[in-house]
Amino acid sequence: MSVVGAGYCGALPPARFNMARYCIEAAAKATPDRTGLVVLGGEARRPVSETWTFDALDTAIRRFAAALEAYNFPRGARIFLQLGNTSAFPIAYFGAIAAGMVAVPVSSQLTAPEVAALRDAARPSLVIGGDGDDDAGVLRMTEENVTEHARSGASLTAYADTAADDPAFLVFTSGTTGGPKGVLHAHRSVWGRRPMYRDWYDISSEDRVLHAGAFNWTFTLGTGLADPWANGATAIINTCPRTPEMWPTLIRATGATLFAAVPGLYRQILKYAPGGPLDLGALRHGLSAGEALPESVAREWSARTGTQLHSALGMSEISTFVSASPQRPARPGSVGQAQRGRSIAILPLEDATSDGGSPLAAGSFGLLGVHRSDPGLMLGYWRRDNDTAAARRGDWFCGGDLASIDADGFVTHHGRADDLMNAFGYRVSPQDVEDALRGVSGITELAVAEIRVRETISIIAAFFVPADPNGDPDAIEGALEAQAKIALADYKRPRAYIAIAELPRTANGKLRRGALQALYTQKGLDA
Repeated sequence: MSVVGAGYCGALPPARFNMARYCIEAAAKATPDRTGLVVLGGEARRPVSETWTFDALDTAIRRFAAALEAYNFPRGARIFLQLGNTSAFPIAYFGAIAAGMVAVPVSSQLTAPEVAALRDAARPSLVIGGDGDDDAGVLRMTEENVTEHARSGASLTAYADTAADDPAFLVFTSGTTGGPKGVLHAHRSVWGRRPMYRDWYDISSEDRVLHAGAFNWTFTLGTGLADPWANGATAIINTCPRTPEMWPTLIRATGATLFAAVPGLYRQILKYAPGGPLDLGALRHGLSAGEALPESVAREWSARTGTQLHSALGMSEISTFVSASPQRPARPGSVGQAQRGRSIAILPLEDATSDGGSPLAAGSFGLLGVHRSDPGLMLGYWRRDNDTAAARRGDWFCGGDLASIDADGFVTHHGRADDLMNAFGYRVSPQDVEDALRGVSGITELAVAEIRVRETISIIAAFFVPADPNGDPDAIEGALEAQAKIALADYKRPRAYIAIAELPRTANGKLRRGALQALYTQKGLDA
């Protein structure tokens, strides 16, 4: 069977549990003078602009929580965070949670209409940040107010006495395969991240964790802040404009021992760094999440830096739950294994039985499910009870990832069910096609998608970025076709190969597969 475990078997959180207290209080008491947060805002070789001890973080968060309590909002009131990439963001985020309210972080890169739609969905009691031009009637606080309360507030409140199942934060999915969907998490969600500490990070209090994302990205709030702090480690966040060339210098200059980024950034670092060995100072290894890590990138990174990249698979509804680590490296082609304590299974793509369908045999292709007893799992989709119910398959929760699990428990990710292509009546995973073609020389990136060329006709098309913009794309197309004939069944082979300048991605670096249809149309290929 493809089942790993019969339910979550790790330790469960206490009944009374506050997420912000869990992340900060222990380190503030045990090592108050240790550096908890380094903010990078200067030049690459002398980059530090702010340094916060754990005691200072604890004080700032509880001062801001006291400022929120003064509004007399009810417990669970939503606090909408529309702040930029500054230290005010985590203070407001963890301060809202410390006060027993629900933090709603949004990216500063969203357009005004996008922000308005999310704000209308969240129905917040307070909006922090933004210009306020479109909703003068909404109660607001500025970034400057946050800083003032955090650094010089007169009051210092205790962490709210919340239950583990009380809501703590609400995030909206990136909408790469549809409109943004609200995901509501409980305080216990941070306890549910504990299996990552050993089976992805291999983290200790001595580590210095540099995250490539901005403060206002949920990947950063969890992997870059909550997890290091809960382990007494130092979090390092960059607020300067981010370019691929700067990261090796920052990794060395900050003494980072762990570095977290999306796969696309690792590829860009390798591309723009000088050729040959790459000195990354004290770095022990890199952490990769957000999308599939190409094996070619992992191999080149290891060869040039002498360190490994460890990938992880997760989703907004539970964060990462399958990963590799120094003690449990991934088998080639796999993401890794279920983190110890977690329970996962492969379920049928379509099953109408009342129990959600029996897990499939080892090696079978299907929907990846995580056991609903996992404390890291969300409370539900915000105001979308039908969607929440649809994702539940008996004892399992399925977020839409396609995967297989071999007899030894190694998980191979096959993309998203939303992206599944139909070729001659067969279901085809775009990731499987991409994996077969990525080894072709002369390209830096490649993605495939099902493209509609007529009202009733669709084909599989491959979009590639040439390594040499002035090279011959026809030669690359021929090489891709030749590789497809060797590695892919006929029905899986792309029927069109299109050279493009870059792949369409979200602000956080994830592939926007749905945008490939527009690129195909722009080139007039479906005329």
